[in-house]
Amino acid sequence: MFPKQDIYRLLINHEEEARACRDLPESACREVPRNFFLQLISQVMASLGDLLINPKTVLAWLLGAVGAPGLVAWLVPVRESGSMVPQIVIGAWMRRRPVRKFFWVAGSLGQALCVLGMAASVWLLSGLWAGLSILACLVAFSLARGFCSVAQKDVLGKTIPKGRRGRLTGIATTVSGLLVVLFSLLLFRDQGEPSLTFYLTLLVVAAVLWILAGWLFACIDEQPGETGGGVNALGEAFGNLRLVRDDLLFRRFVIARGLLLSSALVAPYLVVLAQQQSPGAWLLGVFMVASSLGSAVSALIWGLMADQSSRRVMLWGGIMASAVSLLVGAVSLGAQEPSALVWFYPAAFLVLSIAHAGIRLGRKTYLVDMAGGNKRTDYTAVSNTLIGVLLLVMGGLTALVSLLSVSAVVIFLGVMGVLGTLMTAQLREV
Repeated sequence: MFPKQDIYRLLINHEEEARACRDLPESACREVPRNFFLQLISQVMASLGDLLINPKTVLAWLLGAVGAPGLVAWLVPVRESGSMVPQIVIGAWMRRRPVRKFFWVAGSLGQALCVLGMAASVWLLSGLWAGLSILACLVAFSLARGFCSVAQKDVLGKTIPKGRRGRLTGIATTVSGLLVVLFSLLLFRDQGEPSLTFYLTLLVVAAVLWILAGWLFACIDEQPGETGGGVNALGEAFGNLRLVRDDLLFRRFVIARGLLLSSALVAPYLVVLAQQQSPGAWLLGVFMVASSLGSAVSALIWGLMADQSSRRVMLWGGIMASAVSLLVGAVSLGAQEPSALVWFYPAAFLVLSIAHAGIRLGRKTYLVDMAGGNKRTDYTAVSNTLIGVLLLVMGGLTALVSLLSVSAVVIFLGVMGVLGTLMTAQLREV
């Protein structure tokens, strides 16, 4: 038998174990160790699948390889906003079901099918048609991802007690990050251009990972929860927007999260600044390693901190991200020799990755801990939908600022991060 109880005791401080389950029923508390590891392994597999088809790297290169580089600009907006905007409707539909894990399973299997569709597009098509087919699969992939996003937080809150959720996410992020570091080193070991067969292999492996992750998630012992809502899910969904008006804490959280998007939006511009100084495929490999390493080395620490205060994790992440953005913006305006900046931008990217991992993990844990039952589902769906819309707006706004210079965009996003940090400081502990 798998010694899950023994390993769980090594990861969890059992001096507080009796108090840890105070927010779960006794029947759910007995299954915590088993559910902890099922969610941990499924999160690791899903994270690996995400990283193997990262739109900023792998899919961007793939579009270039098939002869459709003009579609690269659509990858990130479609991937992120496509999964977030529909969540207000998904959440209203999901809240009427007492068991929600199968929404995550369906989303995971849907992502696997979409990735296999991308592989078929690469195998059977070329040029613009291959690119359009990949983009269409990415649209469907993003919708399936939306189901996973809403269900994962809800199932996590129903099966894992407070004080353990941040740790679970942190361990999963650390393990997947370390595995991606190894993948990045293997990918760029000869600095050559990967073949289409290599990309096909990545896509098929990613699909298999999502299938396995869905199977593991289906094995979670989830107790039936609250249900509610009328027949019209769409009307109920938009009615949930009143949460932003009526709930002060939730409104402040959404504003803070929206402003702290700067930590994600600024990352590509650091890569652009570095490429202007020292273009070369090896540098992209360095950034991939820096990104994965930053998440891997910090996620477990952030997770342990989030179990004590997820607000403080968001706060420290915001401070670090803002400082890095403003420093990079100031340095890029100077007249330094290009050779002096070759390693400055990757080092800044590493610190930014650490900060972004903290912001991401902190806001996830804060949202799960902020409410229970159907309210957690509604909070997740409404906040993600609003953030998805805001991503599209911020994408257009940063594009306008970039007409001035890349440095101006970095400084603008740094100021935005400062405002998000100040808003985070106004949140109360949950």
